[in-house]
Amino acid sequence: MMKQTILPRWRGFNLPDMISVKSFGGFKEEDFKLISELGFNFVRLPLCYRHWVQNPDDPDDIASINENALAFVDKAVEWGIRYGIHVCINFHRAPGYSVNRDYPEKRFLWKSEKALQAFKFHWTAFAKRYRNIPSDKLSFNLLNEPPKPKTPPPNKPDAWVMTREDYCRVVRETVSSIHAVDPKRLIIVDGVDYANLPCPELRDLAPLVAQSCRGYWPSGISHWKASWWKGSDSWPVPVWPGALHEGKPWNRKNLEELYAPWIKLAETGVGIHCGECGAWKETPHNVVLKWLRDVLEILTSANIGYALWNFRGGFGILDSDRKDVSYEDFYGHKLDRKLLDLLKEF
Repeated sequence: MMKQTILPRWRGFNLPDMISVKSFGGFKEEDFKLISELGFNFVRLPLCYRHWVQNPDDPDDIASINENALAFVDKAVEWGIRYGIHVCINFHRAPGYSVNRDYPEKRFLWKSEKALQAFKFHWTAFAKRYRNIPSDKLSFNLLNEPPKPKTPPPNKPDAWVMTREDYCRVVRETVSSIHAVDPKRLIIVDGVDYANLPCPELRDLAPLVAQSCRGYWPSGISHWKASWWKGSDSWPVPVWPGALHEGKPWNRKNLEELYAPWIKLAETGVGIHCGECGAWKETPHNVVLKWLRDVLEILTSANIGYALWNFRGGFGILDSDRKDVSYEDFYGHKLDRKLLDLLKEF
């Protein structure tokens, strides 16, 4: 098996401090300092564009920029450089789409030309803002977790569904807009079906366009009793192997089959990174550790790096509030030493 060689095997965390319209403020320098001290070299910043438009309460304002709000992102990029951490900027909410349902977008990115132009407007602004920072220090992750591709009903060609062709068109146009301003910028695009299926149709954009997968399947482990996943509180107690995904028990072989297309794509010269992985705090800790070891072994065998969701919080190594963990004090935080040690093995 050939290994992924385009990207470094980045290892780190997501910092979701600006992920939604309900999150305020910016990032914390302490996080960058601690991540570096613990031996990691990557952070992904999932951003909500509503934070920096001029009129965030106006759903029709999708193509304006409040420079003061972007100062929070500037500081994160600065801290990444200071502490030797690669920063990946991600639009978790973009004009016309987000996997989150905390804000009702009036337009659909895959069908609305106005939304697409706004999407390109924001990314072009970021490209101009950071074009003097090299790609070994900063990358752009265009959009978090595009949906599962579907074919529109024959009588509703403009239905709010995304085809693979829609996705590739949006990606290609946006990549072209960014590279017109900053030709060497490294761009990462999530796979479709919420970043679980790769897009070999885009491999011709390599090496400056890489792709991102996820480490959340089976959902019966990663999202057991997650408050935002309806019905997850009625799933059976997770075990590994044997946790359910869409009603079927999974084991390591299922994981290997999940990542095989990603590894195959990497063998063609496309950079691959796992932009999110981990399990919610309600899943028994010993089950998380056994499952995540299998995930990381498979990814590492192909030289694919990862970013845990998150650093601080219910999926993370700090202040996760798990009920079955003996925490260590770490600069005033509660450190999950066993999870940290597992991550540092890979």
